[in-house]
Amino acid sequence: MTVIISPSHAGFKALLPYWQVTFASFMGWFLDGFDLTTFMFAMPDIATDMGCTISMLGGVLLGQSIGRFVGNTGWGWLADRYGRKPAFIIGVIWFAIFSALTGFSHSLFTLMIVQFLFGIGFGGEWTASATLLMETVPETARPVASALMMSGYELGYLAAAGAQALILPHFGWRVLFFIGVIPAFLSLFIRIGVKESPVWLAQRRQQRQVRAKGSTGLSPKIRFTLSQAALQAIIFMTILAFQKAALYTFYPTILRDYHHLTPQIIFWPIMLYCLGSLSGKILCGKLAEYFGTMKVMMGTIIVVMIMTGPFLCAANWPLLLASAFIMGGAASGIFALVPYYLAQRFPSDQRSFGMGLSYALGSLGQGLAGKLVPFFGSTAATLPLSAIAFVLISSLLTAGSTLFKPRDMPEF
Repeated sequence: MTVIISPSHAGFKALLPYWQVTFASFMGWFLDGFDLTTFMFAMPDIATDMGCTISMLGGVLLGQSIGRFVGNTGWGWLADRYGRKPAFIIGVIWFAIFSALTGFSHSLFTLMIVQFLFGIGFGGEWTASATLLMETVPETARPVASALMMSGYELGYLAAAGAQALILPHFGWRVLFFIGVIPAFLSLFIRIGVKESPVWLAQRRQQRQVRAKGSTGLSPKIRFTLSQAALQAIIFMTILAFQKAALYTFYPTILRDYHHLTPQIIFWPIMLYCLGSLSGKILCGKLAEYFGTMKVMMGTIIVVMIMTGPFLCAANWPLLLASAFIMGGAASGIFALVPYYLAQRFPSDQRSFGMGLSYALGSLGQGLAGKLVPFFGSTAATLPLSAIAFVLISSLLTAGSTLFKPRDMPEF
């Protein structure tokens, strides 16, 4: 069953009655972004402390991505079965605990296990919150709501950049992860201030009516259907996540090892990247209202392909800063439309699982990029070149998957 909410007006004003769920989804992704990118900033220090290479830490990232796969799919089922809100709360508490426990890791094996468990909560939180937001806000405000939620990641990235500049030189990398327990307090706000999805509640009412009329007393079984639209969502998300990971996972490491910048100095290009990302996500959300998601997505992919070289290898400081801002706007701007894009491709009774599965396979794409980029770029000089090659290839594949038009788009 699909509930259609007819808003009286679109855009930011239409979101005001839904500010609690919009804020909670934004903060969930903000805190996710802080905890995830903390690992990226700390990679050179962790490698030194544990006596391993960046490529070996790529294996930790791959383990984390497998955990995210488990979390995305598992939480998708949990949210479809027991509700979006409780799944959201559990996800926040889960990733906060294992982010903090990362700071207690003293071996590569322990680090991999803890980051795998962190990934489970990280993936689960996104699945539940994105579905809850898309099913709660009015239809015409969904692109903007999607953009606002996803912009939280870049602000979390920026907050992590500031924290590492202040903490790494004086207190070490472990303290950065101890801060990760803070997100657990968000669960209190979700519990008190956020309502359950009206679509999920309507679906539960319909199932109770079916049970009341039926003779078996059993809930109708929901079977996931791999339609053309669903397959497109899965392929698109996997390749796009690979592209984004190839572009920015090792960006702090490249700034430190290739450009020889200190933790304090790398704050500035990363700050501009985050500001560009925030601006790009809001802009893409608004542009999608007028031009549609397809045209906006294709525009961002073209900009990414043009700016990848300067972003990673610019020889002078002004170009490095300018390309960071532009790249943030394009590479992150397309992610503003991801929740809306995915939600369109699954029916309501399969939406959370379908979105979770798409993002889960995207997590595996990210993990694969985290392993392949340092494998083919094993030195400080070749790491950015390897990243550029993988970004260009995956950008072309992303554009191809976006242009496909499925015949079986569900009502949303």
